[in-house]
Amino acid sequence: MHRTEAERALALAGLLQACRLVQQVAHGRPRDTQALETSIGSIFKLDAGSALEVYGSLGGLRTGLELVGQQLEGRSAKPDLELSRYAIAILHLERKLGQHPQLLQRIKTGVEMALSQADYFSLIHPTVIASLAETYQQTVSTLTPRIMVQGDQTQLDNPDNASWIRALLLAAIRSAVLWRQAGGRRWKLLLSRRKVVSAAQRWLEQERGPLH
Repeated sequence: MHRTEAERALALAGLLQACRLVQQVAHGRPRDTQALETSIGSIFKLDAGSALEVYGSLGGLRTGLELVGQQLEGRSAKPDLELSRYAIAILHLERKLGQHPQLLQRIKTGVEMALSQADYFSLIHPTVIASLAETYQQTVSTLTPRIMVQGDQTQLDNPDNASWIRALLLAAIRSAVLWRQAGGRRWKLLLSRRKVVSAAQRWLEQERGPLH
């Protein structure tokens, strides 16, 4: 894995996008299907050679790339504190997860099973999402502190939504792993915030380039 600012920007975008999708499910807001497929799809890219390979395309990561500038520098909108709380919690849990090899193996086994289901059904089929959700529940959910998702209680009580939230939190964990592999650290983010935002902006310009 390349340890560059560009790679870290993509990983952070993936993390923020998965957390934003969690918010949208929890509050009953519209969801971008391409963003969903990109975030869920990243879970299955266990042996990718680069961050871009993990996400497949820049188009499916546009939401996350835009959020990097918003969350780190307040571009276009004020930082979303709830989103920041989710992202920080995920980074913390990913570090704890690394201390439990048996849980990492359980995640790998669960992801491989869900991948075989995705090959038969589709990437975001309810069966696949439920399988990923169960993997999250049996692994990451056993660590403390658990992530407490806020939202509309009616939405949170819906079993399908609960599965989506857990699957997307697993996607966020995947991006947190990628962030660490690319050399990402919380203190480094504080020191190089502008460089990460600039890298995300360059990715956005590359993604939008053919449209102009």
